[in-house]
Amino acid sequence: MEEKVLDILAEICEDEVVKEEPDINIVEEGLVDSLAYMQLLFEIEDKLGVVIAPTEFSREEMDTPRKIVEIVSKKSEGV
Repeated sequence: MEEKVLDILAEICEDEVVKEEPDINIVEEGLVDSLAYMQLLFEIEDKLGVVIAPTEFSREEMDTPRKIVEIVSKKSEGV
């Protein structure tokens, strides 16, 4: 699951750094904007079947690759 999420994130950010630095703040580093964030949620749902509503988590709760992987993993397990 982690590898798939990171692949999606790297594609959207157009930077492999998200795979190498799990704690990089993708918002502060300018790797994602509002449109890219929505695209991320859509791709996670489309490719992994995990639905994350845009209002379900704040941007601060999903601002690093590690946090995104944790959220997707928990939701995929139904936790």
